[in-house]
Amino acid sequence: MEQFEHLEETQLSSEAKYDGTLLHIRRDTVRLPDGKTATREYNIHNGAVCIIPLLENGEVLLERQYRYPLREVITEIPAGKLDAPDEDPLEAAQRELREETGATAAEWHALGLFCPVGAYSTERIQMYLARGLTFGERERRERKQRDRACQCDDAGDCVLDGNFCGVCPVIGRLRITVQRISLR
Repeated sequence: MEQFEHLEETQLSSEAKYDGTLLHIRRDTVRLPDGKTATREYNIHNGAVCIIPLLENGEVLLERQYRYPLREVITEIPAGKLDAPDEDPLEAAQRELREETGATAAEWHALGLFCPVGAYSTERIQMYLARGLTFGERERRERKQRDRACQCDDAGDCVLDGNFCGVCPVIGRLRITVQRISLR
């Protein structure tokens, strides 16, 4: 984007600070547009997917999951990380929906990418709308407790009431509204 070149920072050096299972933290020294230098710390992330699974009655299938860093159970839409940076996002979304809810979908619609924490992570999340759900057994790979019976027929009210604190359901509701996607 040529019009924003005056905002770009140039990497001068980079070092790995931590390399864990999920977190891969780097510390870079950058040159700012005004010539000064600064430090940037950030997480390298493979990327992720999230899914808005629509039931036949127009309700959005949600899940409750305990999130250890928050020390609470939160309501979310199904989501998960890409297993590798080059994994096909649609295949990852199909896997995550099946693992987390036991559902498969007849129709998939890409709703676009978003960067949930661009200030300190390279993570980009591809959002999908899934319709024509059929249910089978969950194929969980991780030992997490989930509640697939949590449904919300008006996700907009859930966002405004504060029932969704995660970024994926909030952005999902916004995208559905802006793109004028019918929930029925």
